[in-house]
Amino acid sequence: MKVLFLGDVKSGKSRLAEQYIINMAAGEKTIYLATNSCLNEEMQQRIIEHQQRRNNQFETIEEPLDLIKVIQHCNRPILVDCITIWLNNMLYYNKKSAEILIILEQLLNLPKRLVLVHNEVGLGIISDNLLAREFVDLSGRAGQLLAKYCDKVYFCTAGLRMAIK
Repeated sequence: MKVLFLGDVKSGKSRLAEQYIINMAAGEKTIYLATNSCLNEEMQQRIIEHQQRRNNQFETIEEPLDLIKVIQHCNRPILVDCITIWLNNMLYYNKKSAEILIILEQLLNLPKRLVLVHNEVGLGIISDNLLAREFVDLSGRAGQLLAKYCDKVYFCTAGLRMAIK
């Protein structure tokens, strides 16, 4: 079973995904696979907020790049938060979009119970910055791939979720 929570920044998608996987696990302790690297004070604060909200309900594994390595060795439900940050990490380390999408598809083909979080970044204006446009395009293609492989897809806004698949 694979489930995608898709939404804008501060839409509630992470919180909703956390609630979902706790219910899905039915008492089994779940893995929280955090992809974020702390690059500045503002990001550190966001990480702290997520950690405080999770308490001890999850076993947290931090891995910014090699998600497959971690997921392959887990036999419990896994929450990946978030694919968007992972895409950014991969680009930062000079991975090409085509290579990133191949890796993502390999991840999605693993027979694991996954709940994935992904930002919808393409609902705004088209940037005049080439790198920003490339990131939005990659994120959009990743979102389509995620939705294709996931059994359920929820779009999140204002702290609410709407089933779209």
